[in-house]
Amino acid sequence: MTDRPLPNLDRWIADLAPALGLGDVDVPLRELLDLTRDVAHGVARPAGPITTYLVGLAVAQGMSVDDAHSVVTRLVEERSE
Repeated sequence: MTDRPLPNLDRWIADLAPALGLGDVDVPLRELLDLTRDVAHGVARPAGPITTYLVGLAVAQGMSVDDAHSVVTRLVEERSE
């Protein structure tokens, strides 16, 4: 992903997180967007948001974002071999 600004995403997160009962959260935007893009292109487009949701569940259960990202990247790479 490029380093272009992500219009309205910070504001969306600021509005959505408390509405979901999450309060102030640190969202790794670039990492999640890159991961979603890689899965959408390497697996199937609908797999992108589903993967992001599952990564969120894994992180909520204690896995680090970096570890979840590594797992997903490995699986995407295995599918392309």
